[in-house]
Amino acid sequence: MFRWFQALMPHEDRFFRLYDQHARLLVEGAGALCELLQSGQGASEAARRVMALEIQADAVARDVLLLVRRTFITPFDRGDIKDLINTLDDTIDQMQKTAKAVLLFEVETLEPEMTEMGARILQAAKLTLDAVGLLGGLRDNAARLNAITEEIIRLEDDADTLNDNGIKNLFQKHRDGNAMNYIIGVEIYDHLEKVMDRFEDVANRISGIVIEHM
Repeated sequence: MFRWFQALMPHEDRFFRLYDQHARLLVEGAGALCELLQSGQGASEAARRVMALEIQADAVARDVLLLVRRTFITPFDRGDIKDLINTLDDTIDQMQKTAKAVLLFEVETLEPEMTEMGARILQAAKLTLDAVGLLGGLRDNAARLNAITEEIIRLEDDADTLNDNGIKNLFQKHRDGNAMNYIIGVEIYDHLEKVMDRFEDVANRISGIVIEHM
């Protein structure tokens, strides 16, 4: 009954604009992270950009949570609105942790698999932006949303494989050398894997919302 009543009432479109704003920051953050993972002289600047974008994203997330409290009729369930923005924000938070680790450990040379994982992260961010842009028409866009979330999950699987191969290569590279470099490398891989895990969480959250509205 509530869903029928909700469908007849005007919705607060600002939710969708805020989701779009946050997702665009995710794409920017992923792009900066890719630059960071390519190393070189611009690594420090790329890391600082990731951190600055994370602060902006936090502000957007707070705006969404504030709007939830102030809005009588929401586009979909309040719990889903809060869970989705929190999951999106967790994703860029993890990017920030990755950038911070690279700076903290003064990593100057990153492994090829790390760069490849960065590319998957950027792809997932762009797909996430596409997905949140379709949330305003859940029923009409259900098939496309399902395809996007499946693609994000596939990217996460690819990243897992890159992570495993990267750690194996890292071990072989340092087995008779600098153990500290191995430990630091594993730490960076762990952060990158968690970024992709958070994108998978976003995909699963969107899938759940679609199912509820079918």
